[in-house]
Amino acid sequence: MACFFVLFGIWSDYCWPTFENCGFFSKCVPFEFVLYCNFRFIGSSLSINGAGGIKNVRVIGADAISWIVDWTNRGTCILFGDSAGAVLVQVRFEDDALLSFDVHSDGEGNRHLTATFEGNETDDELGSNGSVLGFPPRPSSYSCLQMNGKEVFRFAVCAVPESLESSLAKAGLPLSSIDWLLLHQANQRILHAVSTRMQIPSEQVISNLANYGNTSAASIPLALDEAVRSGKVKPGHTIAAASFGAGLTWASTIFRWG
Repeated sequence: MACFFVLFGIWSDYCWPTFENCGFFSKCVPFEFVLYCNFRFIGSSLSINGAGGIKNVRVIGADAISWIVDWTNRGTCILFGDSAGAVLVQVRFEDDALLSFDVHSDGEGNRHLTATFEGNETDDELGSNGSVLGFPPRPSSYSCLQMNGKEVFRFAVCAVPESLESSLAKAGLPLSSIDWLLLHQANQRILHAVSTRMQIPSEQVISNLANYGNTSAASIPLALDEAVRSGKVKPGHTIAAASFGAGLTWASTIFRWG
């Protein structure tokens, strides 16, 4: 049976390929998106709709943020947790449960959440034999994660509700039809601000931040899995989900579970 794997996050021991040592990829087609924090259900829908004969897409979110945080900076290191999660999306032409999606990006906001590449400059002066002094350069590396928390908060509480409203409009559904709000688990203040603006009661907001912190690209599948296992989310429930993260990028979708 034809299948795709769509991967989001920072999780590998290798620069590339990041899906090493995964035998099941020999029978599937993997796609990788390094979109820190941003797990997108819509990635699976785009893959399915754009490839004839594809019946199943496994969307994986995995981030090992402990590798790149500055452990002396309490503004970031205490916020994040390493985790992985996955969702299996299947084509069902008789009953399409993916009702709508909305996708955005804004490269101008890149500086607010980033891990930059720090190269080592070489001396451009020439030696007596015509070679460049200081070559080859010392190995380069990436900096630790850098985040402007105030700007990310301001961005999220504005962009996410607008995206969710767009997805609802595309689905032709009223807000009252939503059973659950499922957001990227960045922090409780963002969840509260978005749900308040959307006028969604707190008891309809799925949250597991108290247990794991911000698990980045894994946060949505992890929270969804726990909500399903606990019996909160049941077949037929309509879920409004939204993610946001580095880029800056953000997306939302309306789907029916089960």
